[in-house]
Amino acid sequence: MPVHSKRGLKVLVAEDEPLAALVIEDVLTSEGHVVALAQDGAEALELAGRDSFDLLLTDLAMPRLGGLELIQRLRQSHPMLPVVVMTGFLSPAAAQELRGQARPPVALLQKPFEIDRLLAALALVQGQRGEAAGRVKAGP
Repeated sequence: MPVHSKRGLKVLVAEDEPLAALVIEDVLTSEGHVVALAQDGAEALELAGRDSFDLLLTDLAMPRLGGLELIQRLRQSHPMLPVVVMTGFLSPAAAQELRGQARPPVALLQKPFEIDRLLAALALVQGQRGEAAGRVKAGP
């Protein structure tokens, strides 16, 4: 069942498979999210340098710059950025690296994945963002 957002997230999607990227963009925009598509990690870094995002949704295996390095680089300047990883193959080394991060991914989606799992991950991020905003507003 789709999760309808009160206020959409600004999502940076790094996916080198054009059809998969378009499907993800269609689903997320229909749910009220704003999506920026990047064909690989290098393009995602460029977009992140020009704009801010609420979430990174990234593939791992991409040309020029893969997802693991993209996550590492983005978290240098945005340590609290939530990440959802999607991949067709997760090597044991990559899985260990993801689990060993200070902030592990919100979700790891094995391709092909159910869209509901992606929407659930985004809803979790929205809930965390709402709780943080509520804590800020609930000052003395």
